[in-house]
Amino acid sequence: MRATPGIGWDEPEEAGVRIEDWFLTAAERGNPAYTLPDWSIGNLVVAHVHGSAYFARLVGVVSALDADDHLFFTDWRGDADERLGPEGPTVGTLFGDAAKRGVVVKGLVWRSHHDELSYSEEQNRHLGDDVSEAGGEVLLDQRVRRAGSHHQKTVVVRTPSSDGPDVAFAGGIDLCHTRRDDAAHHGDPQTVPMAKEYGEHPPWHDVQLELQGPVVGLLDGVFRERWTDPRSLDTDNPVSYLKDRLRHVDLTPDPLPEQPPDPSDTGPCAVQVLRTYPAIRPKARYAPHGERSVARGYGKAFRRARRLMYIEDQYMWSPHIARLLADALQSNPELHIIVVVPRHPDVDGRFALPPNEVGRMEAIQVVQKVAQDRVHVFDLENAAGTPIYVHAKVSVVDDVWACAGSANLNRRSWSHDGELSCAVLDETPDEREPRDPAGLGDGARRFARELRLTLMREHLDRADGDDDDLLDPDDAVRAVTSAADALDAWHDAGRVGPRPPGRLRPHRPEKLPLWTRLWAVPAYRLVYDPDGRSVKDRLRRRW
Repeated sequence: MRATPGIGWDEPEEAGVRIEDWFLTAAERGNPAYTLPDWSIGNLVVAHVHGSAYFARLVGVVSALDADDHLFFTDWRGDADERLGPEGPTVGTLFGDAAKRGVVVKGLVWRSHHDELSYSEEQNRHLGDDVSEAGGEVLLDQRVRRAGSHHQKTVVVRTPSSDGPDVAFAGGIDLCHTRRDDAAHHGDPQTVPMAKEYGEHPPWHDVQLELQGPVVGLLDGVFRERWTDPRSLDTDNPVSYLKDRLRHVDLTPDPLPEQPPDPSDTGPCAVQVLRTYPAIRPKARYAPHGERSVARGYGKAFRRARRLMYIEDQYMWSPHIARLLADALQSNPELHIIVVVPRHPDVDGRFALPPNEVGRMEAIQVVQKVAQDRVHVFDLENAAGTPIYVHAKVSVVDDVWACAGSANLNRRSWSHDGELSCAVLDETPDEREPRDPAGLGDGARRFARELRLTLMREHLDRADGDDDDLLDPDDAVRAVTSAADALDAWHDAGRVGPRPPGRLRPHRPEKLPLWTRLWAVPAYRLVYDPDGRSVKDRLRRRW
């Protein structure tokens, strides 16, 4: 395997879990042009739950950079004026000040669609302008499949000058409005328009990983692949290309500094970087036929599930992905699946809303048809009863394999857009019972179990450490369903008496009339959740 050396993994009988059982091998990745390590070991991984925690850490890391250090980032949307703390700094100020100090600041942000379509073309352009005026370079990247996007959300920091720690961030949190929320879920003071159910300041739930160790070099390599791609930044839109030329937009990336050596081992975690790149023309030299390692990585982990799959997902709306979950349920009679999703889509409207609803309805029906009593779908609300928008893309399988990133559980993320997620295996066993919930000999792993417990404790309004009844999968299912049912009953009774603890409510998808489904299903499949696979792969149901 093209894996970096690390701590303890050379003796799998001591580590308990075998990396090859969970991570994709080179052949399984399915992209012969991939030249980076298959995975990286010896890493420290920390999960930052909520934008406020991530942004505070990002400010600390970037503020410490010196001249000739590197700051590389990718994003779907960036707002230059988004305050990263109550008093700032803003994204534009933080990155711009770094560039003024001589830090090498480079960014790739999706060019986006026009603002008239409720997208962020101007905002992304403004961020690029602010950073570029300070001496950095931010390019608007439209090398995507038609109607697709670059959805990766990463920051890579290298410190060859200051000799500080090399750090990378990857997950679901954009550097933009609405993302700076915390555990109280009062929302970000700076917002983007959303469905009316979420109020003036939509509560927002999200997760971003911080990574230190050799994997930072791997993520540095992923950025450099995109940055040095010789294709035009406007491959699919001659009108955009002409407009950019007239506005003197930077369409030619400057050379990057030499890549520093990979950081040394810092922790016990193996990390596999999973990506989605669609097959487009002109071809990407690092994925000439596309790459669907996100889909394949999830698929491999889901097939190994035996007791509990814990999922938080913004969409969870593709019946094609739901079939993988249904297959796992059918093969393993003790397996339960807990899914946390938004109560409502982020959009309103007579024509925008139904396609957003119909996909999730179909996906839930696929899994519940197999094992309705073992599929538990919830949404969230804050203490005031306002729904919390779940933007996180997190999965934990049997407290062994954990994954977080930009990719949702839908066809778009698995085949059509540019995505990046990080799967994590911790060599550190979790000694709490049950020590091996799946019974496969892998043993519960510290990072995966603690990530699941952290998220569950918050959703149940519990303090740190109050999770003895959440360790065993069956006990965890009983705890969350009991809490959700109690809160639901309190609402149904007119909110009389003290509000039961917790934020979970049973999720009830809207029932759409037949005439609405007749037009909403095609719209959903063609526009909202398109399939970027070849016809051959679609027919074979192959990711």
